[in-house]
Amino acid sequence: MIMGKLPGYLRLMRPINCVMMGFAVIVGAALAGLNSLSNLWSNLVYGFVTGFMLTAASMTINDYYDRQIDAMNEPSRPIPSGLVKPKEALAFALILTVIGFVASYLTNVFSLLTAIIAWIVFVAYTTVGKRTGLPGNFLVSTCVAIPFVYGSIAAVNEIKLNVLIFASIAFLSITGREITKGIVDVKGDKAHNVKTLAVRYGEKTAAVAAAAFYVFSVLLSPMPWLLGLVSFWFIPVVAITDFGLAASSLMLVNDYSRDNARRIKKTVLWWLMIGLLALFVGTLR
Repeated sequence: MIMGKLPGYLRLMRPINCVMMGFAVIVGAALAGLNSLSNLWSNLVYGFVTGFMLTAASMTINDYYDRQIDAMNEPSRPIPSGLVKPKEALAFALILTVIGFVASYLTNVFSLLTAIIAWIVFVAYTTVGKRTGLPGNFLVSTCVAIPFVYGSIAAVNEIKLNVLIFASIAFLSITGREITKGIVDVKGDKAHNVKTLAVRYGEKTAAVAAAAFYVFSVLLSPMPWLLGLVSFWFIPVVAITDFGLAASSLMLVNDYSRDNARRIKKTVLWWLMIGLLALFVGTLR
């Protein structure tokens, strides 16, 4: 029975998102203290597990609260399709959360406090902030930016300037992606009074706003190299992400249909993964 539900649980977790957040913790640690990483391998492992598990828990809780909206927008998802029952999803989220908190506690107490704050921010988004539109988008972006900060705390017990810059880049690009997602979900969001930019001002305005956030993140991306915070090797890799985000912005503004927004939402995730790789490569001297 459990094995039959395994694909549903995996889909609830969004494994790609989880790996990205786990890797973001490692990148944050590398940016903060590359020279000491060899002595902190256990913290890196615990940090990856924390980022992975809490992201998985967040994704699962999100799908639980979105089950009625998803019944209209994404009926094939695990909960509305009946593959995973709502109570089973909540129990699964609880298990993932406990594992994430235990891993953060094994890192250090400051990491545990950061993990708890990140979890509270996401729950605030899911239960209250989601229906607020842009403020809710900002809460999601904050959750995505926190793993970089978490990695810095796990490595050196402080938040380094270069980590804050990279967290800001992540914040901007994820905000653009969340606005794009709102274009995809207009039908269900309207029915449940979720006040996204696409619902309040139309898909075209939302597309322009999403593109603006993508472009802002692209404009900010050279800053770490200009400030001497990363090596030259950061430039060629981040250029791929910048080109991808710029191209996605143009395509979204030219065609803000639901199908195209869905494609761009998925593609942007891959550009952001390459951006994460650029951050890590940039720590190499």
